[in-house]
Amino acid sequence: MKIVVTASGPGLDAEVDPRFGRCANFVFVDTDSMEVENVENKNTTAGGGAGIQSAQLISDNAAEVVLTGNCGPNAYRTLRTAGVEVIVGVSGTVQEAVEKYKSGAFSSTEGPNVDAKFGL
Repeated sequence: MKIVVTASGPGLDAEVDPRFGRCANFVFVDTDSMEVENVENKNTTAGGGAGIQSAQLISDNAAEVVLTGNCGPNAYRTLRTAGVEVIVGVSGTVQEAVEKYKSGAFSSTEGPNVDAKFGL
């Protein structure tokens, strides 16, 4: 399964970034092989629409689950419409987040947990 973690830097040792749309990096992880691909987030300085654009990037890269600290309403709607599961309240390193996900420690989020424009 392909999941993505919002991160402050590239790789499994990076800390989870609490922002979704304006996170520094998206770390895509294959939970079976633990193969990692880092994508630098070009939406960090967007004047508006960062959440929607970042959600589209996630969908375009075929991730099934997003692990992040927070997710606003526009990004949440876009991700759910694309069939992507959203999990918020995640912290620690990317490696720790993936291990907790694999162990079943997280539950899907029922809606956004922050207002639009969070992280500006």
